[in-house]
Amino acid sequence: MDAERWQRLSPLLDALLELDAETRARSLALMREEDPQTADDLEALLAEEAGNDEFLSEPLLAAPGPRPGAGIGPYRLERLLGEGGMGQVWMACRDDGLYQRRVALKLLRPGLADPNLRLRFTRERQILARLEHANIARLLDAGVTQDGQPYLALEYVDGEPITDWCQQRQPPLAQRLALFLQTCDAVSHAHANLIVHRDLKPSNIMVTALDDVRLLDFGIAKLLDNPEAVLDNTRTGLRAFTLHYAAPEQIRGEPVTTMTDVYSLGVVLYELLTGSKPYKPRRPTDAEWEEAILHADPQRPSQALQRTADAEPGHAHAHALRRFARQVAGDLDNIVLKALAKQPERRYPSVEALALDIRRFLDGKPVQARPHSVEYRLRKYVHRHRWALSTALLVLLVLSTALGIVAWQAREALREAARAQAMQDFVVGLFQNAGESPNPGSVDVRRLLDAGIERGDRELARQPEARAELYGVVARLRIGLGDYRSAYDLLRRETLVVASLDRPPPGLLLALYTDIGHVQRLLAQPGECLQTLQPLEARARREQARLPVQAADFYSEFGRCKRRAGDRDGAAALFERALSIRRDTLDDAAGAIENLADLADLRKDAADNAGALRGYRDALSKLQAGPGMRHPLAVELLRNICSLERIDGDMAAAQRDCQRALALAGTVLGPQHRETIDAGRQWAAMLVDLGRLREAEAAFDHSRKWLAERLGANSEDVAIDDNSLAIVDWERGDIPAALASIDRAIATWSDSGQPLRLASVLFNKALILHDAGRDSEALPLAERSRRLRVPLLGGNHALVGECDRLLGVIHAALGDPQDEAELQRAVQILDAAYGSARAPARRAQLSLAKFQARRGSGAALLQLDALGKLPANDFELRKVAWQARAEAAGLRCHGPQRPAAIDVLRALDGELRAALPEGGSVARKVAAIATRCR
Repeated sequence: MDAERWQRLSPLLDALLELDAETRARSLALMREEDPQTADDLEALLAEEAGNDEFLSEPLLAAPGPRPGAGIGPYRLERLLGEGGMGQVWMACRDDGLYQRRVALKLLRPGLADPNLRLRFTRERQILARLEHANIARLLDAGVTQDGQPYLALEYVDGEPITDWCQQRQPPLAQRLALFLQTCDAVSHAHANLIVHRDLKPSNIMVTALDDVRLLDFGIAKLLDNPEAVLDNTRTGLRAFTLHYAAPEQIRGEPVTTMTDVYSLGVVLYELLTGSKPYKPRRPTDAEWEEAILHADPQRPSQALQRTADAEPGHAHAHALRRFARQVAGDLDNIVLKALAKQPERRYPSVEALALDIRRFLDGKPVQARPHSVEYRLRKYVHRHRWALSTALLVLLVLSTALGIVAWQAREALREAARAQAMQDFVVGLFQNAGESPNPGSVDVRRLLDAGIERGDRELARQPEARAELYGVVARLRIGLGDYRSAYDLLRRETLVVASLDRPPPGLLLALYTDIGHVQRLLAQPGECLQTLQPLEARARREQARLPVQAADFYSEFGRCKRRAGDRDGAAALFERALSIRRDTLDDAAGAIENLADLADLRKDAADNAGALRGYRDALSKLQAGPGMRHPLAVELLRNICSLERIDGDMAAAQRDCQRALALAGTVLGPQHRETIDAGRQWAAMLVDLGRLREAEAAFDHSRKWLAERLGANSEDVAIDDNSLAIVDWERGDIPAALASIDRAIATWSDSGQPLRLASVLFNKALILHDAGRDSEALPLAERSRRLRVPLLGGNHALVGECDRLLGVIHAALGDPQDEAELQRAVQILDAAYGSARAPARRAQLSLAKFQARRGSGAALLQLDALGKLPANDFELRKVAWQARAEAAGLRCHGPQRPAAIDVLRALDGELRAALPEGGSVARKVAAIATRCR
């Protein structure tokens, strides 16, 4: 569409756009009767406006021009870069041979300038040559061709409009403002040279590949500003500026100043921040745009961003827009609105002032675009110096906290000193009065402790912390004496005293509940122990650095309770934590050795006998090298080593270590200490193996009575002695007494929640019943024992192999055909677990050989002969050898080898009487074979 045609249609189109649809249709109908072509053009423009929001955002004037390759002055056109109402911009190169240079050639529409344009171009080019700035694309040349085509040659800039660059990359706010400040610097330089741009817009502000700004078209409007030129400044004419970025004074045709460029920069800044223009006219016509620029108030940039985010709430970009709106709100809103003021005098007086406010915003300083209240300036100061102020505040807080901690520690130290002095005075006075007892030279420790509690209640009545600590000390002494229930009562009294304190010392609190858990474990109450200690674990962690001794004791006791309750993983973690504290923080060798023993206990529970034995021996060697063998911990380590050596069949080593443990306990701890009692029980088990049944029975009776008095007749520890007494009665041949004892143990362990203990006593009862010839009663017990062990230990564990051996023997006695398979499996398992030369494996080999030999196997009979020659230095292997020789003799006594078989049985009878004067199950079995032979 040419300019003349557009000048005729534009006012008619504006008039039609103001009408409603019905009136508009009537007007078009009347117009069609007079000028059908005009009516058709207007109808097409209306249809375009209805379906296109960007309608009239670009000029509709058809601007015919030259083609690529055409010559314009000394330049040859290469390709079209863009066009608008003022003309076209081409990429061109110098073509006159003087030099090679690529330029952006702007071709102005003919008729836009006066006839003296060539002279004005020459004069103004000299003025514009003064613009030497890094961010300004210079005007290189200007002229008019011989056919009247005005042109301008500018420095070619390869880049993107600043708004497009920001839209594609979405840079942070600081980077957008940095680009804008480069633009301001360039405009300021031009203003200093008395040149106003008059057409600042994003397409004239390019961002290069190096992220630098280049301003285009400086001075072009000045070249075209000729009072004699006939240019219509109305919306239907052509302008030397872009309407969307024009200042109100440009619309009104008033004089242009540097503040006109400030307004245009405000529009560009608005678009940089929001991605949209500051005005939203109802229709995008020139008339509506002029009305908005002259009279409408622009929306704050932050509000425009917020509305954009609200329009697409589910979009991932909405959250980023809201965050960006919060950055823009406040100072930037005011800066933009000040630049967009309708009256020039209310804007920034210069581009430098606008740039200064932007820099003040970036530096966190108060800006000139809003009133400087005290609150505003203070907020800006705090934000600007936030790191320095935060550091100073943090230092002040640390100093204050340190002073508070020092003062608190001083008070705590005084309290601890007073408590320690009170305890010292109390203990000294207690033993000073011990000499007043009616029996000089002897002291009843229990009476002395009772008297101490009575005196403490009197003398420490006003010192509750010292009284609570006294209860704890006496409770621990009571535990050493085996008075568990008395200790428990004292600890409950201590709990009441501690509960009455406003702020009980954390160390006292941890020690109290550790002692309570210890007593509950000794009373076979692991569930109650867990309930007591579990709530204190978080406090122990908090106080671990300040109270490492109490924390390590707490973790150790908590782990032992978890172990008794069956939580091996939880116990291991607690033992490792306590061990780390004692090694790294306290350098507590004895405590660390105790935790090593705890970890070995867990391996023993998991049936890793070899690993447990290594752990105990390692702990014992560390104890011997450090605290010494007279430390009470040595007793427990020797007992555990003896137990595993006995299970492993190394009877000589087990006998040696059990005797060492018992002797050391009696010397170091005294005959009534729990460790001494337990060492006595361990030695009694060895006596059973050695055939010294009366001594073993006496030892078990003593320990059972001692434990029942302190723990109750139904205690699990008492049940262990019931099981041991049942084995003693069985060895002596007293089957009814053995069954009575074993049934008491089964009743206790059935309710204990410890299936492995129950499996052991069920196995022993099955063994006793089989020996009594009651195999039909023994079979279900042996099967149940195996069912309990397999899920917990696995099908190849040694204890499962023992079950298979017993089941094979019972099935053989009942004539069941599956007995041989069970015996063969038992041999495989026990050979793998212990080694084929150890006593447990030899017993399984003996059972299988007996079964096969009775079925007529000559190889099995030879196997019995080989087993009868086992070395005599191991007592358990001697028992296997005796039984093997007796069994082989019994099989031969009804044939040609009868005389030799009888001689073997007579010799065995003499050996057994000498080795086992009190008899035993092995002696009974050999005697039964001899009886059958005779």
